[in-house]
Amino acid sequence: MPTLTGIDHVAITVSDLDASSAFYERLFGFGPIGSLDGDGLSRRLFRLPSGTNIGLTQHERAPEGRFDPFTPGLDHVGFAVDGLDELRAWAAHLDAVGFAHSGLVEADYGTALSVKDPDDVALEFFVAA
Repeated sequence: MPTLTGIDHVAITVSDLDASSAFYERLFGFGPIGSLDGDGLSRRLFRLPSGTNIGLTQHERAPEGRFDPFTPGLDHVGFAVDGLDELRAWAAHLDAVGFAHSGLVEADYGTALSVKDPDDVALEFFVAA
């Protein structure tokens, strides 16, 4: 069986690349490392400290409707956080940049903090139990 070494990137289709890029810059505290303008699309790439990349893609063809986590496909993107103190720091950061969020939500398998991007894609910061 071939092996995997992790997730290299997550690509998210967005309706307004400039608005989404501004949101993710405020969320992460840094800008994109690169961009691509290709056949029918524009993309900006953010590299997380873990090495995982988040790609934001606006397609030339206009999207139909908004993101819906109940439609088969992406439900949310989960980011690993190193402990509850870091999760609380993320909550404080979201407050500081003016992003509404869920607050810390506990489950028997861990604690989460969620925020939605401009297209309503849920982004979750998570600490496993």
